[in-house]
Amino acid sequence: MLDDLEYDDSEPPAIGVVPTGTTWEDIQDHVKIAHHPLVVLPEGSTAYAGVYWTGTAMAVIEDLGSDHDQAISEFRELLRDRGEA
Repeated sequence: MLDDLEYDDSEPPAIGVVPTGTTWEDIQDHVKIAHHPLVVLPEGSTAYAGVYWTGTAMAVIEDLGSDHDQAISEFRELLRDRGEA
């Protein structure tokens, strides 16, 4: 489980913000256990990605943009559209 995550809970669903440098393995472990959607800036990338648990596997939505707030907003909308929120 990831400790000290910050959450954007300005509207549902709450989305955790993954600290820089967190490994994909740690992200998957957290999502698999907690089932909270997360936003991460992958190492070497300028675009955020959203991560969520589908019930059987971790799903990654890439290219949410380089603006932190916009990435969270776009990810939240995508989750709603897919019925994951």
